[in-house]
Amino acid sequence: MADTAKPKGGGTARSTGGRRRSRKGDAPLTDEQPKVLLDYYRQMLLIRRFEERTSQAYTQARIGGYCHLNLGEEATVVGLMTALKDEDYLFTNYRDHGYAIGKGMSPRRVMAELYGRSTGVSRGWGGSMHMYDTETRMLGGYGIVGGQLPLATGAALAVSYRGGDEVVMCQMGDGTTNIGAWHESLNIAALWNLPIVFVVINNFTGMGTTVEMSSAEPELHKRGSAFRIEGVRVDGRDVLAVRDAAADLVERARSEQRPFLLEATSYRMKGHSVVDPAKYRTEEQWAEAKDDQNDPLVLFRARLTEAGVLTEELDSEIAESVKAEVADAADFAENSPHPEVSTLFDYTYATPVANESRRMPADPVFAEQ
Repeated sequence: MADTAKPKGGGTARSTGGRRRSRKGDAPLTDEQPKVLLDYYRQMLLIRRFEERTSQAYTQARIGGYCHLNLGEEATVVGLMTALKDEDYLFTNYRDHGYAIGKGMSPRRVMAELYGRSTGVSRGWGGSMHMYDTETRMLGGYGIVGGQLPLATGAALAVSYRGGDEVVMCQMGDGTTNIGAWHESLNIAALWNLPIVFVVINNFTGMGTTVEMSSAEPELHKRGSAFRIEGVRVDGRDVLAVRDAAADLVERARSEQRPFLLEATSYRMKGHSVVDPAKYRTEEQWAEAKDDQNDPLVLFRARLTEAGVLTEELDSEIAESVKAEVADAADFAENSPHPEVSTLFDYTYATPVANESRRMPADPVFAEQ
């Protein structure tokens, strides 16, 4: 399909990457440090193998509830997380495992949370969609579509109110751009000049509906123009392009104290969730999603190999190291204890609430007189 992201004149939206097209070559890596490039590659491979192990554990009934994977979005995840400083805040949707690891959470604790164990980042009570860690400043993981937008906007307001130097990044899927919280949050962020970067991960299919069928403006980076928010589209298959685009907007949000919008186009290699067979996709769409030209890991590996940064021997070493780390995370989760049933209500409210119900599922509705 043709690229639909060509800028038209001097508007506030610009494109740095295409959609559903063959790559036209990459910029040379001469200005990049080999150590940094290899670190990006390892992070991407770690997320890929972690999510594959997660899918396996889900089919083995070791993981319950809803579960959404970052398979195919590894370059986008690593590029975005690299652009943030440690003190910056992150809010994501329910497709959050890779972001949790990228923001600095231990793969062990992330996997333990998936397993519902007390050693997990949310003590085992959050699960796949609710990764949360104040130390790394990833403040969720939200299961409701768009639930993170008002909260992220509020966090940016808090930063602005205190005169802080932090930036908030708020990640979401393409379908979120059609709900009320999107319009309300962007409007407030623009009105009050808040330091926040809204990031739309456009994998071309919001659950089971294509972007073109659900959005009157399918070039989603342009949808901030109604609020005079500058938008940029970037090729999510390219970790360096994502890093550079995100770093630019994050630092501008920090220095200019105003919001920005970034759209990253990434292919979703699986269905919407682990159990989604994605029968709504045509054979052509499946082939496109699984094409090596759209696999960020294959593309980056080839690029590093061509540049002489990655050798076959080094690639094997990295692969074995990642395999061992993922296996260790799974073993840690498997051997961690389940939360005590008595702690079920411990984190319902931050402060005590009068008349809070602590009735267990088997308890009678009405107490005996």
